[in-house]
Amino acid sequence: MSAVSAPASPRLLFDAVSDLRRAALAYEQAHQDRIDALPPQRRASARNLLHYIAVRQADLRPLQTQLAQLGLSSLGMLETHVLAALDAVLDRLEDLLGHARSQRPAPPCTFVEGLQLLQHNTTALLNPPRPEREVRIMVTLATEDAQDVAGLRALTEAGMDVARINCAHDDVATWQRMVDLVHGTDAAPSPLVQIDLAGPKSRTGELLPQGRILHLRPRHDVRGQIIAPALLALWCDEGPPPQASEGQTILLAGALHPPLPAQLPSSTLLHVTDLRARARQGRLISREGALLVFAFERSAYLAEGMPFKLTNDPTEMAAGTLQGIAEVPGELRLFVGDPLVLLRENRPGHPGQRGRDGAFTTPPQVHCTLEAAFTSAQAGQSVWLDDGRIGATIETRTDDTLQLRITHAAPNGSRLKAEKGINFPDTRFDLPALTAKDHGDLAAMARHLDLVAMSFLRSPQDVRQLRALLTALHRDDAGVVLKIENRQAFDHLPAILLEALAQPRLGVMVARGDLAVELGFERLSEAQEEILWMCEAAHLPVIWATQILDTMARSGQPSRPEVSDAALSIRAECAMLNKGSHIVEAVRFLSGVLARMEGHYAKRMTLRRPLSIAGL
Repeated sequence: MSAVSAPASPRLLFDAVSDLRRAALAYEQAHQDRIDALPPQRRASARNLLHYIAVRQADLRPLQTQLAQLGLSSLGMLETHVLAALDAVLDRLEDLLGHARSQRPAPPCTFVEGLQLLQHNTTALLNPPRPEREVRIMVTLATEDAQDVAGLRALTEAGMDVARINCAHDDVATWQRMVDLVHGTDAAPSPLVQIDLAGPKSRTGELLPQGRILHLRPRHDVRGQIIAPALLALWCDEGPPPQASEGQTILLAGALHPPLPAQLPSSTLLHVTDLRARARQGRLISREGALLVFAFERSAYLAEGMPFKLTNDPTEMAAGTLQGIAEVPGELRLFVGDPLVLLRENRPGHPGQRGRDGAFTTPPQVHCTLEAAFTSAQAGQSVWLDDGRIGATIETRTDDTLQLRITHAAPNGSRLKAEKGINFPDTRFDLPALTAKDHGDLAAMARHLDLVAMSFLRSPQDVRQLRALLTALHRDDAGVVLKIENRQAFDHLPAILLEALAQPRLGVMVARGDLAVELGFERLSEAQEEILWMCEAAHLPVIWATQILDTMARSGQPSRPEVSDAALSIRAECAMLNKGSHIVEAVRFLSGVLARMEGHYAKRMTLRRPLSIAGL
């Protein structure tokens, strides 16, 4: 913060605020055609947004300090009513100067009217709030929610207001079952249903599997003493095996000979030589018919088709092969300095091969699903993989490959699996946000949805295309949520909002995961504040998304930082939680946090340095 200067005269302050007002009106006039293109009920919001953009192109911090020293409004909360806030300050300054108050045209909205517009638009998009809290809660549904009516009812009772269906996963039949169950929860009102179109997401493709391998691992205490052995259940019958209990692995005894005797002594052992050529044995601890359970006190790596034998020392009672071991998905382990090739061709990737000196003779490879990357990306640009966990630089590009060099990874290497995101923050893409898949998914779900979220938009043209598609599907009434998750959308946000205001029901989602990777994690806090301010100036609700109470949703216990993050979501109109085995507890916890925060929360004055996105 700059040093505080001596109070300026009311005359100088009056001139400074008058200059801001003139700049706001001039900016409005320069974009009158954009205002005229909007429905009449949206024009006040468009005018206020333009006024806000104009005012935020200046550094207001010195002026704020000077106004505060005179006990006047420091313009710290002018988002919803920019011109009215400036006029109120000018009136007070004229009083101090002893001048008669100037007659100025009415602003597009007063302080009260600006807040009312924001509340109206929020209710139009997200339904009226619950009695105990204003902020709505959105929850991403998991695949299993398509079968679990009790779970969806519990989510609704815990506080879910919007059920989010991610069309990047599952299929139309699964999504429609989810909708049916959401509407069958008997809640009044029923939670809204939002579908998130997948958009042109860039992901890693399939990787060659590592094989059918099972690692048996006993649990040890800090002194290396066994707390619990590793358990292996072996089904020794030709019929189908029973359902495995939680935490249990059932393998099949293939080619078992001779058949299992009716009685097995408690001293029966299962012998196997594992993949490391180490002899391992498990002792029989229980038998239920043809299902034998063995306890291993030493680690073992088992593979599909591996021979085993059952003994009652020294007698061999039966022998066979281990069958039914699940396939281990492929993965790459990448270190700083390693090469990585992104493939245009959709074929399985692999971890590469190293020579005796440790250098790669064949580099690791993986398919990149974004075709445009192979025509738009350039050497020297950065690439981030798996939500920013792995960083790289493009060294060379061909029509079919991008050759990368890893620049950021964990000290012991970072694992990269299939279906992980790839971000190109330095690359400017010219591709539509709506893919052929999105067209089909929206057509299939059009009559089931309340809200549709547009992923990876980059320009106002993307908004126009979505509105045209909704019109063709006779769903102009659907709510539209614009997901701001890449650098181009952030840079073009004012123009995107002015275009999107033509939509009757509209909101913005701050997709903090991809946005952090695109802009850099150090800029995320600043960026999300700017998006919140810009949307408030346009009187549009904001959905605060990505990793809110993520640890709690997965483990049942929140971390301290994410509790603070959850409390900050009160600044938005809706908070989004992702799926997890403890999601009901997380929803209930967030609902309680929001209800308590609303009892005493007040926005503090914010200092107004120039916005990085204050321009069209």
